[in-house]
Amino acid sequence: MIKTLRDFHDVELAAQAAAGGRREYGELVRRHGSAVRGLLRRMGATPSLSDDVAQDAFLQGFQRCSEFRGQGTFAGWIKKIAARLYLKRVAKEARYVAEVETDQADVVVDRGGLMDLDEALKTLNETERVCVSLCHGAGMSHPEIAAAMNLPLGTVKSHVKRGLDKLRARLQPAQGDGRSIHVG
Repeated sequence: MIKTLRDFHDVELAAQAAAGGRREYGELVRRHGSAVRGLLRRMGATPSLSDDVAQDAFLQGFQRCSEFRGQGTFAGWIKKIAARLYLKRVAKEARYVAEVETDQADVVVDRGGLMDLDEALKTLNETERVCVSLCHGAGMSHPEIAAAMNLPLGTVKSHVKRGLDKLRARLQPAQGDGRSIHVG
């Protein structure tokens, strides 16, 4: 039986891409592109900006593919690259505003009994949303987030905890529903 690109594990594809395999890297982009763009949108990027940053991340990932050793998932590795690129872009364009509370902090969309995590994330202030997204969406550690955002480690931990607490409160099912939702 002949293996197709879809049959290969990410680690095998990354190794082939590191040797110049463009088709193999294209398969990695196909597999993980939507997850990377989704993370960036959760961090606050517009759809067009998330597309641009994801493209930059995958280009950088192709150039640095030999650095991927398979010690974690390829998805986690490329998401970290994308998250860092997004943070650099936001800082460069001076659009990052710390500690801005939204006016609609208590709004959660209920779609047939299902809470929308994306809508709940929008209710967090930008710093909390980015910290929670980097920690639980990109799999970055608190020290990595602190370095990427140029914030003290304790501040990052506080933002993640506070953001998760707010999400838990907003995503709690109505009393008497009997269902529970675990966030983080």
